[in-house]
Amino acid sequence: MTVVPNTQNSKWNLIGKRLKRDKWLYLLITPGLLYFIIFKYVPMWGIMLAFKNYQPFLGFMKSDWVGVDHFTMFFQNIEFGMLLRNTLVLSLYSLVFSFPAPILLALLLNEVRLSWYKRSIQTLVYVPHFISMVIVASLTYILLTTEGGTINEFIFQLTGEKISFLTDPKWFRPLIIIQTIWKECGWGTVIFLAALAGVDVEQYEAAIMDGANRWKQTWHITLPSIRSTIVILLILRMGNIMDNGFEQIYLMMNALNREVAEVFDTYVYTMGITQGAFSYSTAVGLFKSVIGVTLVLGSNWLAKKFGESGLY
Repeated sequence: MTVVPNTQNSKWNLIGKRLKRDKWLYLLITPGLLYFIIFKYVPMWGIMLAFKNYQPFLGFMKSDWVGVDHFTMFFQNIEFGMLLRNTLVLSLYSLVFSFPAPILLALLLNEVRLSWYKRSIQTLVYVPHFISMVIVASLTYILLTTEGGTINEFIFQLTGEKISFLTDPKWFRPLIIIQTIWKECGWGTVIFLAALAGVDVEQYEAAIMDGANRWKQTWHITLPSIRSTIVILLILRMGNIMDNGFEQIYLMMNALNREVAEVFDTYVYTMGITQGAFSYSTAVGLFKSVIGVTLVLGSNWLAKKFGESGLY
C-alpha cells in the first residue's frame, strides 16, 4: 500500500521552519511592513469617496452612491484641458532636464580623483535636498523680485529694465525646473554613484590599452554599466508623470501665472480643502493614480521589450 505524503502539512511545516529560522529578520521588517499597511493600504478604502456624494453629517457609508458622475463632471470641466496641459508640459520639462542632471553630475564626480575634493563637492550638492521648499521659494523671491531682488537689481544696472520673473507666465516653468535641479540633483547622484562604484575597473584598463580616451570609456563602458539603473529610475519617474509636487507649485503660483501654474496637485487642494468638494477631489486624485499606474506598467513592458530587466 502506497502512502501519499500530505503536501499541505509539509508546506506549512517548511514555512514554520523558515519563520523560526529567520525570526529576527522578519522582526526587522515589521516596522516598515506596518507603515505600508497602515498608511498606504488601509487609506485606499477612501477611494470609494470618488463614487459617492460624500456629506460629512451623513458619514462615509450613508452618503449617496453617484457612480462616475464626479469623473464625468471633471472631464467636462473647462479647466480640464488647462490642467492636463500644464501638468504634462511641466512633467516633460522635468523629464528632459531634471532627470538627466543627476546622471551627468554623477559622471563628473566619478572622474574626480582627489577623494577629499570629491567628498567636499558631494557634501555641498547634497545639502539643498534637506532645505525646505518654503526656504527655496523664499530665496527665489529674494533674488528675483522686482522690489529690490538681487538678480533683478543687477539686471537693472546693466539694461535699465527689470524682469518680472515671479509674475510673468513664461518664466514660471523655467524657475520650477531650476529649483528642482538645484535642490534634488545632488541627492539624485547617490544611486548613480553607487552604481558606478560597481563598474569593473578591468574594463577601463582594457579600453586604455585599446587607445580609448575618457569620452569613449564613458560612452562604451560607464553608461552601459549603469543602464539598468537608469531604466528602472526612468520607469519609476514615469509613474509620477502626473505629480508635479504640490508644495513647490503652490508656493510659486500667483494670480498672474495661474494659467500655466495650476496643475492637478494644486487643483485637488483647492477643490478638496478650500471648497470642501471631497468626493470630486478624490475622483481627480484617483484619475491621476490610474494614469500613473498605467504609465508604470506600459514603460516596464516597453523596457522588457527592448531587452532590459524592468521592475519585475
